[in-house]
Amino acid sequence: MQADPVSPFQPRTPAIAAFLCFAPVLVSFAVASGATWPEYPGIFYHLAMFMLVASLKAPEWARIAGYGWVVLDVAAGVLRIHHVPHETADPLRFAAHIFAGIWVAMASTAGTRRVKVIGVIAGVWLSSYTFVSPFLPTTFLAPCSLAMMVWLALIALQNGSQPAAVSG
Repeated sequence: MQADPVSPFQPRTPAIAAFLCFAPVLVSFAVASGATWPEYPGIFYHLAMFMLVASLKAPEWARIAGYGWVVLDVAAGVLRIHHVPHETADPLRFAAHIFAGIWVAMASTAGTRRVKVIGVIAGVWLSSYTFVSPFLPTTFLAPCSLAMMVWLALIALQNGSQPAAVSG
């Protein structure tokens, strides 16, 4: 994945920031399920992702989906901080995840094989869960959350680099 020439961000910085902000959110799933405090690092995670959307190569329509995801998910986080019940805030978050999945999958297609595989799986999983969320517990998002952490780590390590060109 190559940086957008108009973006002031290299992919490494927002990928590291997002990784660091999402880590406590992941831990909270196991130790503080339903707590409000994870919304704070979650909001900062999404703001870092806003910068990552700007810095990764993706079709413009996919970037728009990425920006829409961030806006809606930050709104859902703010709702939760203000004690709006999960029953109200979560459907907004799950709607946002449709757009997140589109962007993650499409931004991954310009990356190395590992980035493609992990990113497409994470994107499809995240989007798909929205449609089954009324029937399955949120624990079904755990593998997707781990995949997102691996995806962010790969982007940070590679600085969003595209696969090497094959000469022939």
